[in-house]
Amino acid sequence: MQLRHQILALAVLPLVVAITLITAFTTWQSSTLAQSSIATFERNMLDAKETELLNLTNLALSAIKDVYDNADADDEGAKERVRQILTSLDYGQDGYFFVYDYDGNSIVHPRQSFRPGRNWLDLVDPDGDQVIANLIAKAKEGGGLHQYKWEKPSSGAMADKLSFAAGLDKWRWMIGTGVYLDDVFAQTETAKAGLRNSIRRTFVIVTLIAVPSVLLVFATCMWITLHERRMADGKLKLLTQRIIDTQEEERTRLARELHDGVSQNLVGVRYAFDLAARKVKASAADAAAAIDRGIDALNGAIKEVRELSHELRPRVLDDLGLAAALTSLGSHFEERTGIPVSVESSSPDTLRPEANTALYRIAQEALANIERHAGASQVAIRMWSTKGRVRMSISDNGNGFVKDARAGSAGYSGGLGLRNMQERMAHFRGILLIQSNDKGTTLTAMFPKSANAAMSAPKAA
Repeated sequence: MQLRHQILALAVLPLVVAITLITAFTTWQSSTLAQSSIATFERNMLDAKETELLNLTNLALSAIKDVYDNADADDEGAKERVRQILTSLDYGQDGYFFVYDYDGNSIVHPRQSFRPGRNWLDLVDPDGDQVIANLIAKAKEGGGLHQYKWEKPSSGAMADKLSFAAGLDKWRWMIGTGVYLDDVFAQTETAKAGLRNSIRRTFVIVTLIAVPSVLLVFATCMWITLHERRMADGKLKLLTQRIIDTQEEERTRLARELHDGVSQNLVGVRYAFDLAARKVKASAADAAAAIDRGIDALNGAIKEVRELSHELRPRVLDDLGLAAALTSLGSHFEERTGIPVSVESSSPDTLRPEANTALYRIAQEALANIERHAGASQVAIRMWSTKGRVRMSISDNGNGFVKDARAGSAGYSGGLGLRNMQERMAHFRGILLIQSNDKGTTLTAMFPKSANAAMSAPKAA
């Protein structure tokens, strides 16, 4: 996977995962809360039905109380009056009272006339529940609720029914009434359907928000990637051109130095030795002086070659370190230009070799700029360390720039030498600061700790 694809994946995948987790958690929490609410609603409905059954049963018991209390255990007349009262106490389309004796014989059933006079103790519903036996057991216990399936009079279909059974122990009767629960379950199912629709609607809304967001992030990342790639390509082209320009400039300088310095000195040496040779052949008295002049010219050529070699790569930097190399650089500069240079170093030699080279080249370029443009009469090079971070400053008392400049800032545009300094520092994630006014210029190079040799050395196993 390429770097830009990795960046894109790291930008988009966490967003997708976060949105998915948030959507799943929100959906789960909403579903849980809704299920809890529906269960509470169903429980409240059932509690209301139970309260209704108790009230209806108490109403029926109140209606027969006088007859039942004044009757004997075998008073058939009282039993008949109670049957008539309970038969007439129906309510609603599916509400009625029923009576069975403790042996399971049906006594009162207003909606199913075929049941009275027959024994239904062994009757079971579609779920295998012994309906009459369980209702009689509840009545013998002093009254209680029992849920079962029973035929609904209004529709003729089997439905869930909740009944309350009470006992008339003197006559060994069980009296009860019930309510059908299909309307409760229908309302619960309606609420569940509404919940499912709500969850589906929420999921659609989240999807409509999340998908465009992901696409927007994806498009933004792609645009940024392409934009950064175009900028990187542009910078690479500029850097390549800069490298070519630097190489050509350095070749031009070397060619000029070789032609104007070394080459002319060597030509002078050849002429001096030719003259000395002719004088030796002629046994002239000043032949030795001609040879000495040739030797002096040769020494000048050797000196030119050494200086040129020193500019390309000073041996002292590799052999004695950066501080010695800067001192040597300042001495050569002072010897060549007559501008005094003070070098002060209080920093231990902790930088990596390539960082030392970068600082040396920056100092070399800065001195070249001072020689060409500053018109300075004094230069100071100082190197120190702050909390393990190496710093180097180069100050002069020359003319300065037209305005203050911070190297590397977006609005600064220096010459090729300054750009080279900036790029050398940027390679080590360092900072190059330039402060300038009419009293002089100070250039400060600041390295991070990562440029130290100890930070980059491999750890021992």
